[in-house]
Order: sequence, then C-alpha cells, then structure tokens
Amino acid sequence: MRTTHFERAIFLSWYCSVGDCSFCYMSTQKNLIQDPKKARRRMESILAEAFLCKKMGWKIEFLSAGYGSFTMPELFEIVKSVHEIYGEKLWLNVGVLGEKILENMKPYLEGACGSVETLNPEVRKIACPSKPLKDIEYMFTACCKLGLKKAMTIIIGLGETEKDIPVLLDFIKKHAIDKITFYALNPTKGTIYTKGPETGYYLKWVKQTREAFPDLEIVTGSWVERNDEINRLLKAGADAFTKFPSIKLFNSPYAQRIENEISQAGFRLEGSLTRRDPIDISEIDQFSFSKELKESIKKKLLLYLKQLEKSNVRWASA
Repeated sequence: MRTTHFERAIFLSWYCSVGDCSFCYMSTQKNLIQDPKKARRRMESILAEAFLCKKMGWKIEFLSAGYGSFTMPELFEIVKSVHEIYGEKLWLNVGVLGEKILENMKPYLEGACGSVETLNPEVRKIACPSKPLKDIEYMFTACCKLGLKKAMTIIIGLGETEKDIPVLLDFIKKHAIDKITFYALNPTKGTIYTKGPETGYYLKWVKQTREAFPDLEIVTGSWVERNDEINRLLKAGADAFTKFPSIKLFNSPYAQRIENEISQAGFRLEGSLTRRDPIDISEIDQFSFSKELKESIKKKLLLYLKQLEKSNVRWASA
C-alpha cells in the first residue's frame, strides 16, 4: 500500500516588508504592524512546534516568513536550532536568498523554496507585483551550484487558465524542480479575491504535472472546507497534503474525514491527525540549547499538548 503524509509549514513571523501580494494575509497586516519585531514568534514557540511535528509524524513543509522579517544571523540561528530539534534537513521559504547565505545554511538545508504563485505574467502583475520571477530563478541557479534542492509553490485560482499548465511544466523542466506545492486559493478577508477554484480545475493541474514528471514530489493544499478533495488529489498524483490546522482541529470531524479520504484513495497515512502516543517533554533536555531556553520550550510544548487534548475532548464529546 502506498503511503502519504501531512506537511505542516512552520511560520516564523506575520510580517513582510514587500506586503503587496494581493492574495496574502500578510498584505492585510503590513500597515497594522508598527514594529515588525513584535510580529515574530519566539524561539521556544518555533522549537516546540518543530518537536511536536517530529513526535506526531508530521513533516515540516518548510520554515516560512515574509521578506525582511529577520536578519540573516537571526535566521541562521533559527534554522540551525530547528534542524537540531527536528533531526532532519529543512526546506526554507523566506523570500529570495543569495548564494552566500544559502552556502552558510547548507549543512541544515534540504533546499530552498521559491514562492512563484503564478507564471502568467498578467496575473503576476496583480497577484505578486513586487516579486520578480527572475530573482527566484536566480536563487534556483544558486541552489544548483550548491547542490541544494529546489521547490516552488503555485496557487490555483488567481486568474490563470489551463493554457498556463504547459508554461508551468516548462518552468519545472527548465529549473529541474524537485518539489512543488499546489494550493487551491483560499480567499482571505480584506483581499480582492472572493472564490477559490473548482475542484475539477484544480485536479487538472496536479494530474498533468504528475503525468509530465513521474518523480516530482507533489504536495497539495486543501483548506478545511475542501478536505473532501484529498482522495481525488492523491489519485491525481499528489504525494502529500498540507494546509490543515492539525493542532487546533486534532481529532475533529475534519481530521477524521481526511484520514477516511486517504484510506478511500488506497493510501496509508504516516503519523496521525486523530491520535497520539505519549510525549515525554524531558527529551528536550538532550539538546544543546541553554537551560533557560529548554525550560521555555517545555512550557510551550505543554501548552501545545494541552491544546491537542482539549481539541480531542471537544470533538469526542461533540
């Protein structure tokens, strides 16, 4: 039986210095944030989430942050620390990074992800006007030089059409992309978008990409209201899924539906969204962090575990 898994993106901040991507939540927040440093997560929160992902069998999709959220030394320390606690190399999705920065972080990285979003030039002018595609391509070139893998994200429903599918396939081939994440547009309040794509249209992008690239790693994002698509997305060629609030909705009817969808598709889920084994927080002591940081991670981890248990009880009694 084939296996699939859930990938959880770990967000590092809610600020982006670009902040004009018309579909993005961060674009609605930029003018509300007086001090970008206050929009960051604390290190203990990030590390507790990474440790929880490890114990729950959830893969880290990537570490994600908006442009200008951290200095490079700060970002390096986060990547190094998450790598230590998670135990695997990481994908990084924090905007365009230069060759030197990538080289410094290479011991801890699987690769870098470019938020391409759309390859239709007219749609890009509206959807992400301040993110030149050539800059992302430059980063991919740097990854090739360093032997790092390359990933990209695409959002379906921004205004592109099926005629853009061959453009995507050419781009994947040109840059030897190793991993792609497809998202079905989830309209965010305060943006110009009001409707996501039809399921059949979304499936065409995944199916044709899989047919063109049998070995490409494909991850698909379906929001809570669309998680009945997962069965068909897996059959269309997806390897894994993302964009599910796995802590908040642990063991909820939504989580149970996802696991049923996976089973119906003939797949086995690695890890679980509905059950967990006991987690020993004393394992945090084995890491090289300061005593103060270890204690802070434990406290945050306990809060996450209580949230899982609260969600579990809530949905079990519903």
